[in-house]
Amino acid sequence: MDGAKVESIEEYIRRFPEPVRERMEKIRRVVAEAAPGATEAISYGIPTFKLNGNLVHFGAFKDHIGFFPTSSGVAAFATEFSGYKQSRGTVQFPHTKPIPYELVGRVVRFRVEQQLGKGKRTRSD
Repeated sequence: MDGAKVESIEEYIRRFPEPVRERMEKIRRVVAEAAPGATEAISYGIPTFKLNGNLVHFGAFKDHIGFFPTSSGVAAFATEFSGYKQSRGTVQFPHTKPIPYELVGRVVRFRVEQQLGKGKRTRSD
């Protein structure tokens, strides 16, 4: 990637090789289906879905695709994400492993409930 600012998710995704583009487009579709009221944006330089604030982010890196469902999203599904590197608010999907798209959809639905005030909110969300 050349480091220039992008204005849309399409523009962001276009900058990567085909296999990475395909994986990011699939994540984008899964998130959009799981959060039909969310809007798309670029935030922190990466694709973002917003619903009453930031819902989830994702982005491509040299060796992985990062999925950023906030600390609560990672914590709630930590066991299911155990095969992937995790940090407080991020899960890394290596380019060499399948992405658990069904799990991504469940995490997004969990985040939607939080953002709509149906779930427990934390200060970091």
